[in-house]
Amino acid sequence: MSKNKRYILNPRTLLYEVKKRSRMSKFARTAAMFVVSLGMAALYFWLYGSVLGLDSPKTLLLKKKNAEWCSKVEVLNRQLDEYDQALVSLQMRDDDIYRSIFGMNEIPAEVRNAGFGGVNRYAHYDGIGQDGLLKKTAVRLDVLTKKTYVQSRSFDEVALLSKRAGDMAVCIPAIPPVNPDPSKYRLSSGFGYRSDPFSGRSTRHTGVDFAMKPGNPIYATGDGVIESVKFEFFGYGNQVVIDHGFGYKTRYAHLKSVGVVEGMKVKRGECIGLSGNSGRSSGPHLHYEVLYKGNFVNPANYYDLSITPEEYATMVQNTADASEKITMHPSHRRKEKSRI
Repeated sequence: MSKNKRYILNPRTLLYEVKKRSRMSKFARTAAMFVVSLGMAALYFWLYGSVLGLDSPKTLLLKKKNAEWCSKVEVLNRQLDEYDQALVSLQMRDDDIYRSIFGMNEIPAEVRNAGFGGVNRYAHYDGIGQDGLLKKTAVRLDVLTKKTYVQSRSFDEVALLSKRAGDMAVCIPAIPPVNPDPSKYRLSSGFGYRSDPFSGRSTRHTGVDFAMKPGNPIYATGDGVIESVKFEFFGYGNQVVIDHGFGYKTRYAHLKSVGVVEGMKVKRGECIGLSGNSGRSSGPHLHYEVLYKGNFVNPANYYDLSITPEEYATMVQNTADASEKITMHPSHRRKEKSRI
């Protein structure tokens, strides 16, 4: 049967008569059905989304994937919390134990917790996610990475210094600058604020004063190099400054005479001069200072006056004997001849 033919019942003849359909009518009918289908589809999506508040299958799929990624980011944030707590524990041990053992300053909090200034490097995360979770996580990850780097560098410094711990032990000013014989000295002034003996004003005393008669031997309190030897008429008088390395320096002032020169290496327990009353002094005494990284610190924290005079004298004698052996060694004599 031809698709263009249509059979219609004639009520008068009661016969089926052939009626041909034109192509135009067929096209119009098809177009009308297509338009109606589009309308029905639009009505369906409008009822599905706007009236019932339901999501399309594609939207549901995207939301499901988004929820999965949000869960993964949340898990990552919990892991970052654990790593951050572990890093804080390392930082506390580093400042309170490792760095303090070697006399190193704590790393300032502003250095450890420094952020990322300047251009907004996270602008490409703006608009991604309703609560900005991805951006926050990226920022946390970068900050934690920087904190880890700072902590790693700190451990490198501690490890380097620990390798030199033996050298550091003999360089730190760890003994009294005088033989602690109570019959030969007395502590006339400690570290801190006091009444100035000349002006009467409250001034900071940057060292410790050992009152004693002129002529008592003064000893280097740690290995080092003589940084300066000078005289100040209205100040410290004859004074010697020793650079011990590792941030430590010591000053010995108001000396009667000096037995060392600038650039000379000295050992702990080696005599560097004699006590006196030179410069601006109210009486014969030794003014002794300890500086750490340019700051005055209390010398009493570095020496032990309970050591017996005999033990101190033995230590001084051992230092003298060791220096004499070095001087008398053939290789040392050859070096001295070559210098001549």
